[in-house]
Amino acid sequence: MTNKTEKIRFIFRVLAWTFAASAALTTSASAADSERAHQLLREIDDLWRGQSSHAIMTMEVKTAHYTRAMTMEAWSKGTDKTLVRILSPKKEQGTATLKSDTNIYSYLPKTDRTIRLTSGMMSGSWMGSHFTNDDLVRESRREDDYDASISFEGRRDGDDIIEFTLLPKPDAAVVWGKVVLTIQAHNYIPLTELYYDEDLALARTFVFSEVKTLGGRLRPTVMQVVPADKPDEYTKVIYQELALDIAIKDDFFSLTNLKQQ
Repeated sequence: MTNKTEKIRFIFRVLAWTFAASAALTTSASAADSERAHQLLREIDDLWRGQSSHAIMTMEVKTAHYTRAMTMEAWSKGTDKTLVRILSPKKEQGTATLKSDTNIYSYLPKTDRTIRLTSGMMSGSWMGSHFTNDDLVRESRREDDYDASISFEGRRDGDDIIEFTLLPKPDAAVVWGKVVLTIQAHNYIPLTELYYDEDLALARTFVFSEVKTLGGRLRPTVMQVVPADKPDEYTKVIYQELALDIAIKDDFFSLTNLKQQ
């Protein structure tokens, strides 16, 4: 075997080791970035939730045909129990939505009827707003439904921000093809959240504002959603009160309690 052949083999071995080391470093860095992205998403999810919660909110809705406002009270426990009840105006008072385990119900006090929502009803508008029934009761964490990556980190529009791109996991029960979330880098306060449909066309935009101390820490107290196809319309939720990790029994989230006013 000639020295030239040995040299060629040595070069190929060096190149192979280099590519292997580079691939290992890239995989390691990618795994670290993914874990950091998911860790930050947990922080953001925890802004409005704990082991349990109680909130008082006002919801303002503006469409081409009407403007309305209502006050509502909401309770949650874990990721599978939620109860939302309308307090005012009087004509809507007592209307309530309950999620208990995998079942979702709506109570209509005018007719004293309780309706079990089917999967086909989940994408329907809740109380004439730009939120769906699914938005109202969805409590799963983003990392449960999406694979996340940090798509931008740096200064944009005068703010140091972190931008995440979330793509749905293959078995996730979500309707969105992509979600892009932007947060402030220094305190992880969300700024915007963009939802894209299955064709990756922008469907709606969430804007978070009015950061105040609520429930013991800084949070946005206003959340506004604007549909992409109706930019002059919006639904705005304004938090007045929020308490986390409160004592609440499982049987609070029952059909009997759904009907109480």
